[in-house]
Amino acid sequence: MYPIGQLNDPVGGEHMRRILSLAGFVLVAAPALASVAIAQGGAAVNQETSNKVSGGGITLAGWMGVVDASEAGKGLKITDAKLVGMGPGMHVTTGPASTYWNPKNMGSGDYKVSATFNEAEYMGLNDHPHPYGVMIAGKNMDSAKPEFLYCTAYGDGHFIFRGFSSSAPRGTFQMDGRAGTVNAAVNKAEAKGKPVKQEIAMWVKGDKVGCTINGTEVASYPKADVIGDGKLTSLDGVAGVRFAHNTDAHVGGFAVGKP
Repeated sequence: MYPIGQLNDPVGGEHMRRILSLAGFVLVAAPALASVAIAQGGAAVNQETSNKVSGGGITLAGWMGVVDASEAGKGLKITDAKLVGMGPGMHVTTGPASTYWNPKNMGSGDYKVSATFNEAEYMGLNDHPHPYGVMIAGKNMDSAKPEFLYCTAYGDGHFIFRGFSSSAPRGTFQMDGRAGTVNAAVNKAEAKGKPVKQEIAMWVKGDKVGCTINGTEVASYPKADVIGDGKLTSLDGVAGVRFAHNTDAHVGGFAVGKP
């Protein structure tokens, strides 16, 4: 019987020890090597890292933005993402997860907020789907504990309906679970790098609040389900758009009107 890694050949045993040592190095170093590849313009992408966008900031008049508290805790700022006016709409590139709004776009009573999102290259800045969409009921947006409700879609066929709350234990709440909801109304990209478009609207009407994607109602809740401790204080507030980290899409037709 011989020790593991040595077998019955001193030369072979030394060779095996080198292999095991190299394997251990690869396991430990792989995450760091991936980060280096990103920094040097390589193809590797770190799923958990929000990359800084070159030339970031907001240049569209009237619009403001804020990064998530978790991103701010890592030292990231809204200038590490980018919102610019482009054509008949605006273009957003993140960076850190960000929410944008114009104080003129207020909703109260019964109202609807809608926009069309065109992701020219699905997963162009990441190796897994990231969502974007509409937000409503915004309050204290530039504070450490903003409040708003949002509905965002992924290019793989599912969406999430969630909110931020100053009274929630972790600052957020989920209406459709951690994984979100798959729905046939949400458009799917053919493959990574292919275009995908989503028409997203959030609405408040009567005693309900909901989300419509590509003309189909995908979520609807009684107002009482989203108002209260750990959730919203009301459904009135500023409206805007929300983007997850490392995402790039054009926003057209943003509007606030009647449902």
